[in-house]
Parts: sequence; C-alpha cells; structure tokens
Amino acid sequence: MKDDNSRLVYSTETGRIDEPKAQPERLKGDGIVRIQRQTSGRKGKGVCLITGIDEDDATLNKIAAELKKKCGCGGAVKDGIIEIQGDKRDLIKTLLEAKGMKVKLAGG
Repeated sequence: MKDDNSRLVYSTETGRIDEPKAQPERLKGDGIVRIQRQTSGRKGKGVCLITGIDEDDATLNKIAAELKKKCGCGGAVKDGIIEIQGDKRDLIKTLLEAKGMKVKLAGG
C-alpha cells in the first residue's frame, strides 16, 4: 500500500529533488490601469503603484523602463505591479494615456 506522502525527495546520485514550482497565474484586469500612491512600509518614501496592465513580464519591464526614464527616477516590477519611486502620478497618467490605455488615479 502506497501513501500519498511517499514521494522521492533525495537521491544519492543527484541530491535533493525539488518539485517544479508552478508560476502563479495573474488575474485578468478590467481593462483599466490604476495608479496608486503608497508610503506605508517604505519609511515615508512614496512610490506609485501601477496595476491593471495585462501584459507579460517582458512587456511590463519595457513599460517600466520607459516610465522610469521619462520620470527621471527609479522603480521596479514586482508580481505584475510596476513601482515608480516618488509621486509622479499625473506624469505617469499622461504617458500611459498617450499609449492608448484607460487610466484612473486610485486612492487619496
């Protein structure tokens, strides 16, 4: 009788055997890009979070690089969310609307 818990975790030939981790699938948005300002957990430094862009990681990185260059600041892409340092929401909104995206400013 074989248990469900009996899977191979170590082999003397290859070492530790890890299961391939599945990529978490991102939810499809409603077609509206939202720009939110966030300071919590960042020691008072504000960042703009850009959510709702339904593209793959390579395209998100390309968009983020363009936004960082035009805004003259740093940023990153984490879990499908573009982070741009500083409060540049109005500039980001005009840049994304020029690309044909429907943009809303979210939060306060």
